[in-house]
Amino acid sequence: MQIPFVKAHGAGNDFLMTWNGDAPFTPDLARAICDRHTGPGADGWMLVTRRPPAIRLLNSDGSEAELSGNGTRCAAALLVREGVAESELTIETGAGPKHLRLISRDGLQFLFEMNMGTPRVLDAACQLPLSTGMQAVTLVDVGNPQCVVLVDHFDFDWRAMGAEIERHARFPNRTNVSFVRRAGAHSIDVRFFERGAGETMSSGTGSTGAACAALHHGLVTSPVQVQTPAGPLELRQTGDALYLTGPAVVIADGVFHYHGL
Repeated sequence: MQIPFVKAHGAGNDFLMTWNGDAPFTPDLARAICDRHTGPGADGWMLVTRRPPAIRLLNSDGSEAELSGNGTRCAAALLVREGVAESELTIETGAGPKHLRLISRDGLQFLFEMNMGTPRVLDAACQLPLSTGMQAVTLVDVGNPQCVVLVDHFDFDWRAMGAEIERHARFPNRTNVSFVRRAGAHSIDVRFFERGAGETMSSGTGSTGAACAALHHGLVTSPVQVQTPAGPLELRQTGDALYLTGPAVVIADGVFHYHGL
């Protein structure tokens, strides 16, 4: 079976995109196409509908995700490239409609601002029992579940902790995890361990959850720069809503020769 795809990344968080109708959208196929050794490789695979614009997202482990901020920008870049949309568009996601505004374009490099909606702090003082002891975390809903761990540094095995928290009994549907260090009055440094994908270079929803938690705890004030391993993302608060500005870069078009069917 031949699966056409477009590959793009949003600040190092990479996705494969296939037009709705061009392939069966199954967990097995998602795992195969996202495999970095035997497939094109990505953090997730999206099925993109042209009109009205919509996306569905499967993580690299085949599980379905409600929303990806970086992934939605990548889909917006594809829709703009194909002439489906121009400077503003609304994309239907598993977490509801998301509005994006194109700020600039240079060839296949795009910069979008995306309305991430109104995040909800579900528990600002949650205590999780872990193998290393009790851990204070902040639980946030940004359209998908976020567990934010405030830290002073990253000189510990945060990947192992992220893996443990992701599958903790407290989260029957698993959770995304971010580790957040205050870097300044308007800046945080973040590491991400995403549900269904593991460590990622950046995360739009993770950055939104991290910024929401940092704002809630008074560590920073808006606007907030989120420093990720792949570069900065910018968030600003207007009313109760958070707006995320970040890049989306189309890097490849191709066909995946899938031998599983």
